[in-house]
Amino acid sequence: MQRPAVTAVSAAAALLLATGCAAGGGNGPAGPATGSPARSAASAPASATPSPSPSAPPAEGSVRVVSTVARGLRSPWGLAALPGGDLLVSSRDEGTVTRVDAESGELTVLGEVPGVAPGGEGGLLGLALSPKFAEDHLLYAYFTTESDNRIARMLYDESRPAGQQLGAPDTVLRNIPKGVVHNGGRIAFGPDGMLYAGTGETGDTGLAQDRASLGGKILRMTPDGQPVHGNPEADSVVYSYGHRNVQGLAWDAGKRLWAAEFGQNTWDELNLIRPGGNYGWPEAEGRGGGGGFTDPVAQWPVADASPSGIAVARGSVWMAGLRGERLWRIPLAGEKASAAPQAFLEGAHGRLRTVAAAGGNRLWLVTSETDTRGTPEAGDDRILLLEVE
Repeated sequence: MQRPAVTAVSAAAALLLATGCAAGGGNGPAGPATGSPARSAASAPASATPSPSPSAPPAEGSVRVVSTVARGLRSPWGLAALPGGDLLVSSRDEGTVTRVDAESGELTVLGEVPGVAPGGEGGLLGLALSPKFAEDHLLYAYFTTESDNRIARMLYDESRPAGQQLGAPDTVLRNIPKGVVHNGGRIAFGPDGMLYAGTGETGDTGLAQDRASLGGKILRMTPDGQPVHGNPEADSVVYSYGHRNVQGLAWDAGKRLWAAEFGQNTWDELNLIRPGGNYGWPEAEGRGGGGGFTDPVAQWPVADASPSGIAVARGSVWMAGLRGERLWRIPLAGEKASAAPQAFLEGAHGRLRTVAAAGGNRLWLVTSETDTRGTPEAGDDRILLLEVE
């Protein structure tokens, strides 16, 4: 497959979209995207598109690929940046963590995570460094086992030989439901120093509304996996619920938490997360669910997104798209979108799995062509360095 040249196009209003989504376009194994052109492929609500204020970013932005940081990665999923600038990346299907030299692109396998049981959308997923990494050298990972999804931490010891640098996993949270699909998997430490995790409902839609289940939720916990003061329920790590499959977590400059989520046949979502919020699944998909559900800030036909990781840079949320094979920019004005979402890199690099802030106006972007649903080319998968505005 020869990928087309990089493009940048704006999205239009939601009212133009209501008749434009293809039936049956769920986020399962996907072929080529069949949605409308990107200008009509995403929307922010009319109430969320005021004239940009002085604090809002420009309505339209830009993306430039600066360099290819790494090549030859297999089923890459999670990404974590080390203090010196090198990167750690997980392999979903191989269950390994690899260090990427940010200057040379050299790949060094740190080791394999014991207990990982890859299958379908499960395996070794999100990575996060301890907030005290300089002192404790702990790497956190979200992964699928034979019985559940769980979060564990491991000592990263650079002094040991390559392939033996990860210590034994110390499980901090277990019994997150697992399935062939919808395993969630993104983890991140928030500005409060707490650990957040996005989970999926594994295809069992009832789990999303079951407050006693860890499936279909965003979780908030201490670095030791315990419930946090200020959670909706004092004895629970559940922070928000009614989610189908949370794939991206990021905070803006105002310390607000944003999350990207797979829809089913109609709408993918970008949500502003509030503690105790009910985001509607399976009763609601996209806006207009009523019944006390929280509407998304922006939504997309599933063929144009199938969102995975998100990052915040230059006042906008940047959202990687798998089936959509594009990078979405959603400019923010506080708790709302200040302009319609804008698409970049459409089809240029295939499926896009993870995007992470690299400081200032730079992002790292991880492709996902070797995840069994892409069309790999020589050199896939890759990590790209972008400059954005």
